[in-house]
Amino acid sequence: MAPRANWKGFLRLSLVNCPVALYPATSESEKVSFNQLNRKTGHRIKYLKVDADTGEEVENEDIVKGYKVDTDTFIEVTKEELENVALESTRTIEIDEFVDRSEIDPRYAIRPYYLCPNGKVGHDAFAVIRETIRDMNKIAIGRVVLTNREHIIALEQFDKGLMGTLLRYPYEVRDAAEYFDEIQEVNVTKDMLDLARHIVEQKSGSFEPSKFEDHYETALVDLINQKRAGKPIVAKERPRGDNVVDLMEALRRSIGGERPRAAAAAGKKQAKKAKKASPGQKEMLMPIAGKKQAKEAVTKKPAARPQRKSA
Repeated sequence: MAPRANWKGFLRLSLVNCPVALYPATSESEKVSFNQLNRKTGHRIKYLKVDADTGEEVENEDIVKGYKVDTDTFIEVTKEELENVALESTRTIEIDEFVDRSEIDPRYAIRPYYLCPNGKVGHDAFAVIRETIRDMNKIAIGRVVLTNREHIIALEQFDKGLMGTLLRYPYEVRDAAEYFDEIQEVNVTKDMLDLARHIVEQKSGSFEPSKFEDHYETALVDLINQKRAGKPIVAKERPRGDNVVDLMEALRRSIGGERPRAAAAAGKKQAKKAKKASPGQKEMLMPIAGKKQAKEAVTKKPAARPQRKSA
């Protein structure tokens, strides 16, 4: 199934413009998610939209947006009135300026999108804008309206298309001084820095997202499988961090590869557990490739099990 565009309109650089579509570059739908249930019946919980004073259910067509002025006073704003706030960026991403990548503070980044030509026309104009951005190694800054709000969008060449990153406005970014002012000034010795640098060199490598596993997601899948199989759920001991008494000694032990006792013990316990795993245990595990596969595995019920089990 083809992805659904979040926004369709035009990309414009001065007098050059082309129809484009904006697609989300990331997704949360593959993660395991839960529904809320009634513990007594096992039925799903349903939420109703009710009047706060009368308690009566309100139909969608009777619901309007309201801006809170004070405790009991709201200014109603209709959908039509919001649509009449006719910003140019509602239908057009106008490139206002080009900046160096280093000038964009990472705190301002919200989420990435893919920007592609929309339809069979406009590919030439799209290619001109894309190649200009690529050749000059710049980030194009424009504006776009998503979910009735105008956002700053930073465009850069990515593969055969453009990647657009939504950016926050200055009033949305908190001042770091509110949090960092109370951090104490510490005199770090050269010996400590040398040891720390050595640790960094030992751990240096290339960022490969495929190397990282979502351990919490894996643990959720394991939990669901255990409950599906009717196995008892045993609480695991939470790891404890050793108190650092001597910072220099901790740095030296880190370089020597000596792990703290708690971490070493946890590693031995995990290895012992792996050895005791039954031959058919891996077959029960659901794939972590996505929610769809996880649901399919969960729905494969065992031969005999109670109709409903409580946690």
